Amino acid sequence: MPFGEQPAYLRVAGDLRQKIVDGSLPPHTRLPSQARIRREYGVSDTVALEARKVLMAEGLVEGRSGSGTYVRAQPVPRRIARTGYRTVGESTPFRQEQADERMRGTWESSSEQEDAAPDIAARLEIQPGDQVMRTRYLYRSEGEPAMLATSWEPLAVTGRTPVMLPEEGPLAGRGVVERMAAIDVIVDNVAEEVGARPGLAEETLALGGVPGHAVLVVARTFYASGRPVETADVVVPADRFRVAYHLPVK
Repeated sequence: MPFGEQPAYLRVAGDLRQKIVDGSLPPHTRLPSQARIRREYGVSDTVALEARKVLMAEGLVEGRSGSGTYVRAQPVPRRIARTGYRTVGESTPFRQEQADERMRGTWESSSEQEDAAPDIAARLEIQPGDQVMRTRYLYRSEGEPAMLATSWEPLAVTGRTPVMLPEEGPLAGRGVVERMAAIDVIVDNVAEEVGARPGLAEETLALGGVPGHAVLVVARTFYASGRPVETADVVVPADRFRVAYHLPVK
C-alpha cells in the first residue's frame, strides 16, 4: 500500500465519522446496516464490519441488543480546573478535584491499610511492603459518577495520629494540606503528571462508561520538605473531561 493511502475500512469509517460529527447522522440515529454500507461504498462485508468496529471502538456508536447499532450522544466535556491548593475550608477532596465551582458534589470512600506495592513505594520514597493507608473515592456530581481517586499515605507519617483515616476523625473530609498541618507536617509542594490509558473494566463500570475507552489519569504527589506524604491517582473519562491548568507565574 503506498505511503499515506488508507485501508478501505478506515476510509469508510472516516466518512461515517464525518457524518456523525457534522450532524448528518445525529445522536440515536441507527447506523447504516452492514449490507447498506457494503452497497453504498462498494466494499466487502469484511470491510463494512471493520469500519463499524472502528466507530464502536471510538465510542461514536453503540450496539443495542436485538436492535442494531446507533449513534451515541456525545457528552460536552467539562473542565477539571487545576489551580493549586485552595484556602482552608475549601480543601475537601471533592473540592480539590471539582470541575465546576458552581456544581456541588458528594463522594463515597473506603480506607484500609495495606503493604505498599513497588510502584506506590517508589512514589512515596518508602520500601515496598511498608504500611500505607489506601483510600478509594467515587465522586458524584449532580448524582452522576464523575471521577475515581485512590490515595496512599505512609503510616510512618500518619499512623497513630488523629488523621490516620482521611475520612474519619476531627478533620474528616479535609484536604491533605490541612490534615497534615494538624500533625505539624507542612506541605509545601505538589507534583502532578497527566497521562491517558484504556479504562479498566471496573473503572468504566463505576463511571458509567464503555470498557476499554480512554481515561485520563492525574498522578499527584504532595511533599513536605521534599518528603512525599501522599500520592494519589485521579481517574476521569477522557470523553467527558478536560484537565485545565491555571498556574501563577513567579
